[in-house]
Amino acid sequence: MDAKWREMEENKVMTRIEQARATRIGNGVRDDEEHVMISALEHYAYCPRQCALIHIEQTFDENIYTVRGTQAHERVDEAITRAERGVRVERGLPLWSRRLGLVGRADVVEFHGEAGETPYPVEYKSGKRREWRYEAIQVCAQGMCLEEMLGSAVPAGAVYYIGSRVRREVEFTSELRAAVEQMTEAVRGMLQIGKLPVAPDDQRCLKCSLLNSCLPAAVARPGRLLAYQRALFVPQPEGTMASAKSGFD
Repeated sequence: MDAKWREMEENKVMTRIEQARATRIGNGVRDDEEHVMISALEHYAYCPRQCALIHIEQTFDENIYTVRGTQAHERVDEAITRAERGVRVERGLPLWSRRLGLVGRADVVEFHGEAGETPYPVEYKSGKRREWRYEAIQVCAQGMCLEEMLGSAVPAGAVYYIGSRVRREVEFTSELRAAVEQMTEAVRGMLQIGKLPVAPDDQRCLKCSLLNSCLPAAVARPGRLLAYQRALFVPQPEGTMASAKSGFD
């Protein structure tokens, strides 16, 4: 009886996974609302302006950190199903939530439990283990999508850090789930307005690949920007050559 029940449960989960793979990303979400990429939640939680540059203005520049991130995802982006150490693993699984209007793709989803009935999303990150909240928000959003897609409870997931080869388990608490919902609505509102938020010009900017596109030091200080504008457009008397003065004297 136990073996038959286990087989039935495994077949149910496999059928739902096959349906997920057969569905184009975005088909699971209503057409009357702005789809929000799961990755946008991490971007927004880190810096709303970074999120807007990527998802509104389609700006993306590479630096050493983004290159490492790309390399970290090369293995897990391929959509495959396999057993690893007795656990069924899905890589590159499409994700969506009709309720939240979220779409994306999971790096890895493991299926734990006696019949493999409990999805466990794992997000791959470059670098060493850390306690960054925005990464927890991203993996929690993946878990919430899996719950809706597969009809199974997803109590936790993990972030795997390639640099230190360790996992950080993330419990999907009610507080973290609420943060996912609030962040999703904040991102959707920003996308609908279509305007860039104010630049923070703080420590976050130092490692951001969009530093040169964002120009936080200039736009975060209106006085400095006005000085640049005045220097470019200094009116001159008719018939005289343009002054060499910069406007900063």
